[in-house]
Amino acid sequence: MAAAKKAVLGPLVGAVDQGTSSTRFLVFNSKTAELLSHHQVELKQEFPKEGWVEQDPKEILNSVYECIEKTCEKLGQLNIDISNIKAIGVSNQRETTVVWDKLTGEPLYNAVVWLDLRTQSTVESLSKRIPGNNNFVKSKTGLPLSTYFSAVKLRWLLDNVRKVQKAVEEDRALFGTVDSWLIWCLTGGANGGVHCTDVTNASRTMLFNIHSLEWDKELCEFFEIPMKILPNVRSSSEIYGLMKISHSLKAGALEGVPISGCLGDQSAALVGQMCFQDGQAKNTYGTGCFLLCNTGRKCVFSEHGLLTTVAYKLGRDKPVYYALEGSVAIAGAVVRWLRDNLGIIKTSDEIEKLAKEVGTSYGCYFVPAFSGLYAPYWEPSARGIICGLTQFTNRCHIAFAALEAVCFQTREILDAMNRDCGMPLRHLQVDGGMTNNKILMQLQADILYIPVVKPSMPETTALGAAMAAGAAEGVGVWSLDPEDLSAVTVERFEPQINAEESEIRYSTWKKAVMKSMGWVTTQSSESGDPSIFCSLPLGFFIVSSMVMLIGARYLSGMP
Repeated sequence: MAAAKKAVLGPLVGAVDQGTSSTRFLVFNSKTAELLSHHQVELKQEFPKEGWVEQDPKEILNSVYECIEKTCEKLGQLNIDISNIKAIGVSNQRETTVVWDKLTGEPLYNAVVWLDLRTQSTVESLSKRIPGNNNFVKSKTGLPLSTYFSAVKLRWLLDNVRKVQKAVEEDRALFGTVDSWLIWCLTGGANGGVHCTDVTNASRTMLFNIHSLEWDKELCEFFEIPMKILPNVRSSSEIYGLMKISHSLKAGALEGVPISGCLGDQSAALVGQMCFQDGQAKNTYGTGCFLLCNTGRKCVFSEHGLLTTVAYKLGRDKPVYYALEGSVAIAGAVVRWLRDNLGIIKTSDEIEKLAKEVGTSYGCYFVPAFSGLYAPYWEPSARGIICGLTQFTNRCHIAFAALEAVCFQTREILDAMNRDCGMPLRHLQVDGGMTNNKILMQLQADILYIPVVKPSMPETTALGAAMAAGAAEGVGVWSLDPEDLSAVTVERFEPQINAEESEIRYSTWKKAVMKSMGWVTTQSSESGDPSIFCSLPLGFFIVSSMVMLIGARYLSGMP
């Protein structure tokens, strides 16, 4: 019977899904796209100073090894032969910057995470050098000059970390986003590891020309980045190298399996949602929130605060496709903040129960601008606020307001995208861990006032990486022909409030957003100096005190 089961399964494809808050390894049946097994490990984030966000690259790597090992064990328990895994894809948090020593394989500093704000003064000094009538950075990259992207993080490392400077001088340094670090390590590391990235991740560095699909000499000179430390840029679907298990893994059967798919997480979700047609869009709810709309083989430059980015290039000889993207820094991270910083929930899932208890925020609005505001504002001086508080406000209202904040931020991006594209979306395809929250999904439909469509299998990011890996030349176990792609069952959330109420709530949210701006000076965000508090208005302390008081009262069981 076991042999028959194995025969039915056919070729399998694995996917590393390395996100900001967790790492997963998932295994799919390449013929049916069915998820067979997976394992997840939560990751630590470090906040050495105000506005700084770091992660340990070795912890990220070890989490990948652990997830592979545990998933292989689970497959064994299901009587599934892991030698059927024919390819592995990698999807990753984008923009997060790693520099390591190619001789020892050791990271030279912590990974500087995409959310990190330490480079604000670097951004401001660089922006003064861009001619007003010729923003060559944006025209070449599709990106605004912002702390978000890798080039300024790398510039900071080169300016401030002696170990990095010395390794560059001695030709030992390699730079990469998380995909590069993982592929290099998984293909042998210091013993012949492949130093590469794909076009989607390269397009988020601010060093890559999205028209010529090459590292740009003028950009590298502008940011003073030595080109010799950059990875080779490849397509999103080709064999980069073979797995070399240098770690003490029981999953030795993966030795020699090709790593043949690589996509930044949002591009991977676009592929996993099968948004291959011009005008198709998806929104992913993870640590942040990212809405991508496929614009086909043409670059569409936004006039409303969106990014132009590479969507995918599924093969060495295949055409490149582009997307418009709206990026929200804080989505799922606000739930984690309520759990870890305020302690008003014990688990992330509990927020749905709290929100359901009240069914309204009762006039409370939450703007989670912990890392400034991304699209469509690009306002680094913003900080998080909770406003509209009364004596009646309790933790349930704050929980509800936190979920509403995710939906309002998505509405702002959708409005910008509709204006840029000229054709309003008739429904929104969604994915990501937060989509399991039914209250959130219903709220999203109400606030957008269009249906929200969620696939029954929400792991579309990993699925996209698996599809790219399985379809690669030399692997060929996954067909991307539209006729061969499995039909996806979906859950649909229809708007349940009237349009007028939706508009009133949205306009009040926008008023709250205006109040969140202009609260931080460059000096305070750069240095992490405690004097930051001198620049904050009294309202900040009142709100903070009330929030902490509410949290403390509920933790102690007081009414």
